Amino acid sequence: MDMDTIRIETLDGGRIRAGAGGELAALLRDAVHGGASVGFLAPLGTGEAAAWWRGLAAEAEEGVRTVWAAYDAAGTLLGVVTLVRAGAPNQRHRGDIAKLLVHSSARGRGLGRRLLAAAEAGAAAAGLTLLVLDTETGSPAEGLYRSAGWTRAGTIPGYAADPSGEPRPTTYYYKALG
Repeated sequence: MDMDTIRIETLDGGRIRAGAGGELAALLRDAVHGGASVGFLAPLGTGEAAAWWRGLAAEAEEGVRTVWAAYDAAGTLLGVVTLVRAGAPNQRHRGDIAKLLVHSSARGRGLGRRLLAAAEAGAAAAGLTLLVLDTETGSPAEGLYRSAGWTRAGTIPGYAADPSGEPRPTTYYYKALG
């Protein structure tokens, strides 16, 4: 995979719906079946993954969530990241980074960092000044977030179950945008 040929695009609701049962569901299933704690238990079926993406398409159309997707030169989906805007009137300055997923075949090459940077830039362009995220404590993602300038806020024991159903600690991070 040549990182110079990777393109990152924003997906609208229609594109999310179009890929929900195919490439997007496959990416989510790859993450869950690879052990990523992203809100689902294994085994994750295609139907359940597709239904989640279809619901997310509605959020994109409502302006609640933005989805960025990374594709290689052949048009193969390699990863996604989403930004969820806070809805409360006193929180409209912030957003949550959610579902940073990189296909197992594309990991370790800087794609997660590029997706995270795209989401940060998109958030700043939208006027957001603070981002938060959570990740399984001890996961490889923690190194990415720390090296990208995110600050550890704290850890909650047993906060979310991993794909096997085992409760794991979750660490929260934040980043102030310039």
